[in-house]
Amino acid sequence: MAADWLGSVVSINCGLTLGIYQGEVSSVNHKSQTISLKQPYHNGVRCPLPEVTFSAIDIKELKFLDIQKTVNKPGTGQGAATESSFTPSARHNQSNRVALPHGTSSNSHSSTAPITILRRAPTGSSNSRGATQATQKKNSVRNGGPMRTRDDECFGGGTDENMDADFDFEGNLALFDKAAVFSKIDGNGGHSNRAQHHNAQGDQKPQSYRHDENILEAKPVIYRQITVPQHGGKDYCTDSGLVVPSVPYELHKRLLAAAERWGLSLERRLETTGVCSSQMALTLLGGPNRLTPKNVHQRPTVVLLCGPHIQGAQGVSCGRHLANHGVEVILFLPNFVKMQESVTNEVHLYSRTGSKQVASVKDLPISPVDLVINCLDCHENPLLSEQSWYQSAADWANQNRAPVLSIDPATGGQHQPVEAKWTLSLGLPLPLAETESRVYLCDIGIPKLVFQEVGISYRSPFGCKFVIPLHTP
Repeated sequence: MAADWLGSVVSINCGLTLGIYQGEVSSVNHKSQTISLKQPYHNGVRCPLPEVTFSAIDIKELKFLDIQKTVNKPGTGQGAATESSFTPSARHNQSNRVALPHGTSSNSHSSTAPITILRRAPTGSSNSRGATQATQKKNSVRNGGPMRTRDDECFGGGTDENMDADFDFEGNLALFDKAAVFSKIDGNGGHSNRAQHHNAQGDQKPQSYRHDENILEAKPVIYRQITVPQHGGKDYCTDSGLVVPSVPYELHKRLLAAAERWGLSLERRLETTGVCSSQMALTLLGGPNRLTPKNVHQRPTVVLLCGPHIQGAQGVSCGRHLANHGVEVILFLPNFVKMQESVTNEVHLYSRTGSKQVASVKDLPISPVDLVINCLDCHENPLLSEQSWYQSAADWANQNRAPVLSIDPATGGQHQPVEAKWTLSLGLPLPLAETESRVYLCDIGIPKLVFQEVGISYRSPFGCKFVIPLHTP
């Protein structure tokens, strides 16, 4: 009877671990309880071996997919059937289940029995071992509980599959219903709340957003958030587009006087200006790339040119903070003119840093330095620039070939004796002369209601910084 099934196409289910094999029956051995398939397929993929042999105890279920031929037996009346080529198919619903020889059914063996597959090597193979046998254990029992093999624990089952086998892309793609999936994604299937929500709104398609786009509705940005009663004649804008108007010096002076009445004294302004300007200077000098413990032999040198007025006191405060951060500071301040009390106090504190102070331009370095900070200008006395010590200091700065940072320079159409690369304004910018200098704005800590007291509608443009660049629109 075993020979009656030769040439039939069958599907053999060996469980989850070994999977499903399909192929044409090439031999059935009653004595050894084995069945062999030629040109087999394993889980839909063509096996590299021409023939695979199964033991009856390994088989969970056996189905006939197609009977290729039957053998005529006397008295049976059976004839030969036409042969057809075999391809893996899903015709399981039309197949017949049969019992295995010697009463071994497809579902009668225990799940704990070992599974053994005998694979026949190809004819003429150079492998001297001949047929190979791969044995894999399932659910072995140890100490009363299930134990998995090392491969199962690390990689799962099926580690003996041939990874070089060609994958049937067309057959696998045919199992994927793209139309149904995309219909569900687009919300046309009616199964998701999102689709029901948009269908209720008249089949409105949901709006898509970029990864960097805010999905929350926000009020439109007002870029002119600062308005002044007296305009200085020039507008600036920040990196984010906020408009910062310039103010005349008279309005700026009233603003500082109002801040002093509310407790923002001159000493506090000098300290804030010194901190912010020194932080900007440290950035211009190279920041962490220059000022490191391993770079003490290349300390940057900064020369401060200060006058005997409030602007000079701001420069001395900046020099003190730079010296505290390891910068070699040289302070130029003439001693033959009368100095304000604020300048005297700042110089007394600066002397505690051990940095150098000179009163003559002849004592300044001849070689170029890293940075020159200009604080020579005075808003109250514009004629100061005509004095000889002022002109000598300005000429030295222009000939030193070092970049210049001017802190709170003179306003209006006055000519700038010192050509500055950067200009730092305080609070609100003043109407500076037309130069190629880059304008920066410093936050000196004036509260919002103090601006309102002098008629300025103010909203801080600084954001998370204390010094921001200003651009000409």
